[in-house]
Amino acid sequence: MWKGTHLTFTIKKTLLMKNKNIAHIEQRLSMRKPLREALERMADITNVLALTKPYSLSYNEKDEAKKEQATIEMNLFLNKELTKAKKVCQQLKDFEREFPSLTFSIATGVGKTRLMAACIAYLFLEKGIRHFFVLAPNLTLYEKLKQDFGNTAYAKYAFKGISEFATSPPVVVTGQNYDQNSTLFDQNQVYINIFNISKFNSDNKISRKKKEKGLPPRMKRLNEYLGDSYFNYLSKLDDLVVLMDEAHRYHADSSRKAVNELHPILGLEMTATPEDEKGKVFKNIVYEYNLAQALSDGQYVKDPTIAMRENLKSSSISVEELERIKLADAIQFHEQTKTYLYNYSIENKLKLVKPFILVVCKDTSHAKDITDLLENELCEGRYRGKVLQYDSTTRGEEDNNQLFMTLESPDNDIEIVVHVNMLKEGWDVNNLYTIVPLRKADASILINQTIGRGLRLPFGGKRTGVSAIDKLTIISHDNFNKIIEESKSERSILRKFSYVEYTDHTLTQPVTVNPAQSQLQHQLSEEAKAIESIGEKSERKSAQVFFGAKRAISNVLPILNTLQGIKHHSDLGKQGVKKQIIEKATEVIKSQNQSNISQKGSFDMFHIEDEEETIKSLDEVFDKMVETYSRYTIDIPRIIIQHEHTEAVFSDFDLDVSKGFNQDAFDDKLMRLSLVTNNVEHLNADYISMFGSPEETIIMKLIDFPEISYDDNFELLHKLSRQLISHFRKRKFSDKTIRNVVSHYKDMIAENIYLQMKQHYEIKTIGYKKPKVLPFVEILDPNIGYDSKYGKLDFREKVAKGDVTKYIFTGFLKCYHLENKFDSSTEADFSYVLEMSEDVISWLRPAPKQFRIYWSNNAKMYEPDFVVQTPDVIYMVETKARKNLYDIDVQEKKKSAEEYCKYATEYNMENEGKPWKYLLLPHDVINRTSSFKYLIGYNIE
Repeated sequence: MWKGTHLTFTIKKTLLMKNKNIAHIEQRLSMRKPLREALERMADITNVLALTKPYSLSYNEKDEAKKEQATIEMNLFLNKELTKAKKVCQQLKDFEREFPSLTFSIATGVGKTRLMAACIAYLFLEKGIRHFFVLAPNLTLYEKLKQDFGNTAYAKYAFKGISEFATSPPVVVTGQNYDQNSTLFDQNQVYINIFNISKFNSDNKISRKKKEKGLPPRMKRLNEYLGDSYFNYLSKLDDLVVLMDEAHRYHADSSRKAVNELHPILGLEMTATPEDEKGKVFKNIVYEYNLAQALSDGQYVKDPTIAMRENLKSSSISVEELERIKLADAIQFHEQTKTYLYNYSIENKLKLVKPFILVVCKDTSHAKDITDLLENELCEGRYRGKVLQYDSTTRGEEDNNQLFMTLESPDNDIEIVVHVNMLKEGWDVNNLYTIVPLRKADASILINQTIGRGLRLPFGGKRTGVSAIDKLTIISHDNFNKIIEESKSERSILRKFSYVEYTDHTLTQPVTVNPAQSQLQHQLSEEAKAIESIGEKSERKSAQVFFGAKRAISNVLPILNTLQGIKHHSDLGKQGVKKQIIEKATEVIKSQNQSNISQKGSFDMFHIEDEEETIKSLDEVFDKMVETYSRYTIDIPRIIIQHEHTEAVFSDFDLDVSKGFNQDAFDDKLMRLSLVTNNVEHLNADYISMFGSPEETIIMKLIDFPEISYDDNFELLHKLSRQLISHFRKRKFSDKTIRNVVSHYKDMIAENIYLQMKQHYEIKTIGYKKPKVLPFVEILDPNIGYDSKYGKLDFREKVAKGDVTKYIFTGFLKCYHLENKFDSSTEADFSYVLEMSEDVISWLRPAPKQFRIYWSNNAKMYEPDFVVQTPDVIYMVETKARKNLYDIDVQEKKKSAEEYCKYATEYNMENEGKPWKYLLLPHDVINRTSSFKYLIGYNIE
């Protein structure tokens, strides 16, 4: 969605149409798409809420009649507010508290803290709210939030870029200093109270300490400065907003009661798991971007993987030996990751990221033994001084705390952290790449608790496209199959796209994601089902033999591009190649009975009872398998297209002052209101608010646009500003008048100059790196989300434009995959054209990362819509709305794709293959009555 510099401009125009404060915050905090959507959802709902207290708090708690009346008022108020909020967000069912409260279900690693900061900034800028109360579930997160919201020098300071907080940052009040703060009544200040929930709860309970016996809870004791208790001070504020980080921790009765008693006007709840301790889903979820969606999108979190050692029977060795094996394997993965991270950092001139391993032990004694093993015996002392045991026995040591808090620093020598419990929420590190659980835990706990600790990504929180450094590895030799089984469960966080529970009127099943099945996989799946139904034992055994041979060959065929003599798929039938394929398939069969190899498809391979007969059958089924495979597959050479160098350039031009610069000056006025008579008087203001000269003011606004670098465009910026000032002088403006106009209209002036600069802006690409070309790559299976509410449709069925994305389309005969999803009706219609066109042999809707075609200065990877094979040519096809055909990002992608086609053609021509061509087709020429051959003529050159 956010592709190319041109789109940056498009986004800017879109933001101008949004609420000004939302646009400002989204830009300044560089918010990701899910966070932008969540902020906008919050803004939409709060715009219809009253944001007031539901009833008067002045009654005596012992007055039961007034207390009952207050309860009635509260319920009426909440029902009214809920009705208004539901009109904006239909999935909202209940606030679940004694005040309007909204839950945002955001996957770990996507940026819940940034969303909280954005919400605080918006509520302050848009609603004038100045008092916030942030609850943290534990000390780790409590300390982190104090840094995030209170330390302006901190690298991850949450409000960095919010200009309104630059000179007057929010004051952070904590559980340590709330009874000592003397600045609480500054009406121009924003206050963020940050409390650990245990501290908050304990300070609201009667103390059991002897010295404090008989005293009220600490937060409810009289504060001489306030003239009241701090708790009462907070509860009486008319603009208190509570933000609950890891909100699932605050649904227990004690926490719920304490939060309710604060009487906030609004609650904002952040969590990755919106369920209470009993597994009950929250009813106040208003936005979801859960881990399953993040993993499906493949952008913001690491790809979680689980590792085991093949052919290892954990039950046949001692626990101690198994631990040694797991640790040694973890170190191997770690060293590999470390090398990839080092190379990636150097090649891309980025700050070095140093990975580390987390080892989870049974208890502190076990942790000490493991630490000794790692530092001394296991790796011959190579990790001495690089292992940190961090648990209750060592946490008090200052050096250990410092090492633990700085694990992300490349200067920190620690490469392995040994811990007892799974580290809690708030442990916000992005360089954890390997986890070794050594304590027993069931598969669901390992998935739900372990994975979240290592999901965050370095390098700006985005995936790099380098598989080795985009993944998290969990070492689990003894729990491998159970974890895989649990990960496929509908209840697993890896597959749960939505927690929202629907009413009977909108009942639906959670969306599930599965890899798309290829035509070959589908045929084998159907054959497997048929074999299962054979009643006669000998006949079924014979069928299983042939099936086992077919399945073994099908596993080998897609990954043979490195074998000698193979340049494209037509080489698979050569005698020398056939021999190599059968040898590889034989290896698959022999390994099948020794370990559970994960297979593609929705069925399991039969246990091969007669290994020898199955191997003998390989030759007999070979030709048929190759023929079936080749019928649907397309030769896609492995080529990495990268820009050698690109630079953004604004060319010189003269400012057109005829439009957009005809503003007139007006007098600044001061208004004075009498508090006694309410009389109003107006005075002319002498002071014009402006820092620097008018020319400097204009330039400062211009360099706020992300594309405009002051250093690179120094001369042009000054020239354009001077030309504008000259224009004002020709209009007989005095210096004071010019300052007045620029002061009032600087944003509009800068926007109009920027629009003209964009007309003289281009990205110059200085060549492409000559790629290394390898034979065909394996065709990847895209993940397809299945929603039973909509289900599957035959591709011949025509559906409304707005409903296309809801369905899975099936029934394809020429496509490599049996089923596909489409992003638009144009794509769905185009698939119909491909199936019906006589000149189309086969086609493919590529999975993400099928191609390595980089664009936008190598920052983004292009994903074409279709690959189409005809008798003479292979086409890479992009369908695009006509109005966007000449957008900068579309043209940039086109150039990179054409570069791929050039090298693919060169390779294929040298190896008796087909040329590649790139097609960019306007959406409005594609309809179901067209043929593919006809549409080729509409290619945008």
